[in-house]
Amino acid sequence: MAGLVNFQNETEVKEFLNNLGIEYSYQCRKEKDPEGCQRLADYLEGIKKNFEAAAEVLKHNCEENHHGESCYKLGSYYVTGKGGLKQNLKTAYECFVKSCEKGGKKSVDACHNAALLAHNGKVFNNKPNAVKARDYYTKACNENFTASCFNLSTLYIQGAPGVTKDMAQALKYSLKACDLGHIWACANASRMYKLGEGVNKDPEKAELFKNRAQDLHRKHKEFSQQLKFGE
Repeated sequence: MAGLVNFQNETEVKEFLNNLGIEYSYQCRKEKDPEGCQRLADYLEGIKKNFEAAAEVLKHNCEENHHGESCYKLGSYYVTGKGGLKQNLKTAYECFVKSCEKGGKKSVDACHNAALLAHNGKVFNNKPNAVKARDYYTKACNENFTASCFNLSTLYIQGAPGVTKDMAQALKYSLKACDLGHIWACANASRMYKLGEGVNKDPEKAELFKNRAQDLHRKHKEFSQQLKFGE
């Protein structure tokens, strides 16, 4: 698509967007390019608001081309029943697992979502699978996904079938989540140092992480107030 587009001109913008759709459709359907299919799905969803057509492209790109980002997005569609797909958490879980294992863009988010569904247990006949949850939380946490690190720490604090309570591991992941900015992870780390859970008692470190939690809480409140002021 040559030439500059005058985005103040409605006709030119419409023509540009239509040409964009044609180009992505060609990349996907004629050139069999998985990245082109993902672009087409994003176009159908974001520009055309045609979620049914987007779901069809995502389904093809995930199942046939094993495209990680498409599998992640398809999983999200199955979670809510979007795009004419029937809500199916088990299929959503399988999509997230496929994306997580594939790697690439959105794979870390997919690992976290797979962990959440395994932890919840609805995909396993209402029987939480703590082992799978631990494994996928760990994958996501290793890539610095804050919520996964925190959830992993709480899993070790509480223990579950297949996952032994381990306060040393709980502290390890609480510290990492705290470093990534999770308020409650800092609070948990402070408590563990104060009580000597998983580590020797250390009042100074307990106070350090308590202050860090309070500082993060204050910054969060300030940021929320700024957002409200800007509305």
